[in-house]
Amino acid sequence: MHLASKRILLIIGGGIAAYKSLFLIRRLREQGAQVRCILTKAGAEFVTPLSVSALSEQPVYQDLFSLTDEAEMGHIRLSREADLVVVAPATANLMARMASGLADDLATTCLLASSAPVLLAPAMNGYMWAHPATQENRQRLAERGVSFVGPEAGDLACGEVATGRMAEPEEILTAIASQLAGQSGPLACKRVLVTAGPTREALDPVRYVSNHSSGKQGFAIATALAALGAEVALIAGPVQLPTPDNLSRIDVESADDMLAACLSALPVDAAICAAAVADWKAQIAPNKMKKTGDGLPEISWQQNPDILATLSQHEQRPPLVVGFAAETEKVVEHAQAKRARKGCDWIVANDVSAERGVFGGDSNQVHVIDADGVEAWPQLDKRAVAERLADRIAHALGQS
Repeated sequence: MHLASKRILLIIGGGIAAYKSLFLIRRLREQGAQVRCILTKAGAEFVTPLSVSALSEQPVYQDLFSLTDEAEMGHIRLSREADLVVVAPATANLMARMASGLADDLATTCLLASSAPVLLAPAMNGYMWAHPATQENRQRLAERGVSFVGPEAGDLACGEVATGRMAEPEEILTAIASQLAGQSGPLACKRVLVTAGPTREALDPVRYVSNHSSGKQGFAIATALAALGAEVALIAGPVQLPTPDNLSRIDVESADDMLAACLSALPVDAAICAAAVADWKAQIAPNKMKKTGDGLPEISWQQNPDILATLSQHEQRPPLVVGFAAETEKVVEHAQAKRARKGCDWIVANDVSAERGVFGGDSNQVHVIDADGVEAWPQLDKRAVAERLADRIAHALGQS
């Protein structure tokens, strides 16, 4: 994560999601970051100063007018010495006060006095998040350079299912690493293309064929590469995933669309083709096909463009081209043959049999095949697979 000696000022707002901040502090400390914490009055209703202090190994700051705190660490110094200010959870109230430029407690005063980048992890009721006032505040803060991670859709403390759930600590940690990577990461000044998700191939104006790819692995890879400082162009098929911070996203539908977007992104230093691109497309019927008795409609199929092979053989071929092989049998053998056939540098192969739960799941087990042989990785969550692959890519590009 490259967080050693980085100084994080964590502001813990009020909300049930404040408990996640304790896990975030632990993970930041494990990565070598120095963490100072401001606990708001509302935040202290959910987590205790003692818990925060024990995990951060630092005093906890709460009161703007504390003589002791101001003597030992004035609020101006507290805000100025941070490499990054993180607000987690960022409530609707705290966002509104930030957007209005208020400085009526220690948290908002430090936010106003700091020149460090700011990352917010919003958490609130779904209706509060969707309210025009909150969205206007979010837009205003974004225009000032504030970054966001989340919120996510899911079960909320109020019992509703909606968007407003604070991002998980691991996601916030990745966003922090991405914010801090700047020009110092191992992939700084490198441009990387990542494809993710399925493609949809139309049959008629209302029907299409596709596959079960969720895009989670490709999005995780894009996030991990951005965290190492890369400029990432993410070309995504039709998926229901939020756009990771610090990268550009192009949404496409068909294999033809994805190929065009990939070619438009060239030149790049590396192309990571994680998308599950449909092999075939149909000659699209001009009108909706109708059932006629027991007969089946005649569909004329043709091969889709081969994106991986095209990039591997292109005149602007990236120095590193990585393909993915989703197999259901003879995983390594088929992947080795695919690498030779396509002309790419690496193939990341995995078993996507239904019982494995890879499509749509949160874990993956892969084999990385390159000119030196086969490297078998253990079962890992997709974020860990992405981070490990990103480190391997950074090493390869560093030697090129």
